Amino acid sequence: MLGLALATLRHRRAGFAGAFVALFCAAALVCGCGTLLVTGLVGTVRPERYAAAPIVVSGDQEVHAVVDKGKGKTKEKAKPIADRAWVPAALAERVAALPSVRAVATEVTFPALLPGGPDRGSWGHGWESAPLAGLALAAGRAPAADDEVVLDADTAARAHLSPGSATVVRVPSGTLDVRVVGVTGRGFDSQAAVFFTTGRARALAGHDGLVSAIGVFPSAPTAAADVRALLAGVPGAVVRTGDDRGRAEFPDAAGAGVRLVSTGAVLAGTSLLVALLIVVGTFGLSIQQRQREIAVLRAVAATGRQVRKMIGGEALVLGLSAGIPGAAAGLPLGGWLHGRFVALGVVPANLPAVFSPFPALAAAAVTLLAGWVAARISARRATAIRPVEALGEAESKPPRPAAVRIGFGVLATAGATVLTALLTVLHSDQASTPVCFLAVLLWCTALSLLGPPVAGAGTAVLSLPLRASRIGGWLAVQHLRAGAHRLASVVVPLTLLIAMACTILFTQATTEHAAAAQREHGNTADFVVGPHAPASAAEALAAVPGVRTVTRVLHSQVRDGLTKRGVQAVTPSGWPTRWTSASPPVTSTGWRTTRRRPRTGWATGSASTSG
Repeated sequence: MLGLALATLRHRRAGFAGAFVALFCAAALVCGCGTLLVTGLVGTVRPERYAAAPIVVSGDQEVHAVVDKGKGKTKEKAKPIADRAWVPAALAERVAALPSVRAVATEVTFPALLPGGPDRGSWGHGWESAPLAGLALAAGRAPAADDEVVLDADTAARAHLSPGSATVVRVPSGTLDVRVVGVTGRGFDSQAAVFFTTGRARALAGHDGLVSAIGVFPSAPTAAADVRALLAGVPGAVVRTGDDRGRAEFPDAAGAGVRLVSTGAVLAGTSLLVALLIVVGTFGLSIQQRQREIAVLRAVAATGRQVRKMIGGEALVLGLSAGIPGAAAGLPLGGWLHGRFVALGVVPANLPAVFSPFPALAAAAVTLLAGWVAARISARRATAIRPVEALGEAESKPPRPAAVRIGFGVLATAGATVLTALLTVLHSDQASTPVCFLAVLLWCTALSLLGPPVAGAGTAVLSLPLRASRIGGWLAVQHLRAGAHRLASVVVPLTLLIAMACTILFTQATTEHAAAAQREHGNTADFVVGPHAPASAAEALAAVPGVRTVTRVLHSQVRDGLTKRGVQAVTPSGWPTRWTSASPPVTSTGWRTTRRRPRTGWATGSASTSG
């Protein structure tokens, strides 16, 4: 039967071209997404500012809770928090007093944006934290006054600044006039650093008595264990060594790993499922076209098992020929996908892609298995009926779909209609997302069950314009009517592919559009300034002629147990007692201003910031 399978593939190359392309693309996508998944699981974020400190003490970036699983079982769960966790500065003196510690260095971190510098990943620090990165001055001197700063080499080159240059720095409290007095000997790959004096940096950070990290320089190999023992009773303090220091420097690294794992798994599973559906349709169409050949094989004593082996052999050969090069192409595809995620800011640049042979091997094996399963599914009827019935079906019209199949198709259609109607009254992300995907799944199931009738109905509709051509159009209509079951084998997988792709692509856009509409409905402001507007912008906005009210709004996130909730802080002073909308007065991030306008009621405007 393997010889027959090879001969069939050799003489029907065009018929299997679609299955080859589908399996090739599936193997490439599974391997590429598998690379993302492996990166999320085992990838580590390399420390940059903490590279020279063997031990780093930082705050715990997770909230912990014990969840009751029922039947006396409990499980401890942890969820990441949105903001950077800080630790008491007094811990530095306690750690420095240990005999196994040679020195310590503290650091504070806050946003500090320079003109011409990066829009994100630009941070301000105190110069006392320079030893954590092993930085030394290449030009100039250390900052000594509140208006003096030192820049890392890459940031200085990008912003075209050098010792003696005057510039401005935008920090959360406002815009500062500063003078560059020094430039370090090297820079950082994924961030910019602006160093102030120690006192000025702590004041700008706004966390009295707290620091973002404490770097520890040991004098004995037992330093890490000694620091852990010392801080064992301090809540929220975490001791990190090795690559784990990167998580203290980049708090969003854990979230980036989770995003890579979830995205890689979803994309790989979706691409494999789509390929399976396409291959089922391709093999189904091929078997229908070879119905007479298969019937003759059955008539000359070929058993159903032998025919299944022949079709399975075709799928194995096709899967090997498509899966191996597809898996090889998936490795550079994984690197390209990782690069796009970095460019979009989904993952930090210092979380490098991890290339492993396991995604390629898994992609080739899964693609081979998917092709074989799809072929066996397509061949189930052709190999189950008796030889005489096979000859009869090959010469007669295709049988109508079974009543049971039609019944289940109608039920699936009814369920999909109900869920689609339910989506019109659901307005929360948590409730609508699962219902949306379930509705799509039910619509796809209904179409699979009702494929031949739907194809026949579509042919009847399309036959009207085709009749304009008396010869070609008439022949096309008659052919489609006679082969509606063959048309369904092609239409169904394509429809499923389009439905899943549109759901994945348009769900996020639809959510963003709904969020924008809600913000617009709830925001009665005339002007919005931001995001990331400095605090000093409030006074500047209030001084504009015609402005009556300035309301500052700050958005953040908190954890209520393990549940993430959005919160906002506002300044209530100057709120009008009467609003032009029934919505809550503040719904957008930032500053809200009110100006006089020649009409009744209050006109509002806002200048927004986040932090």
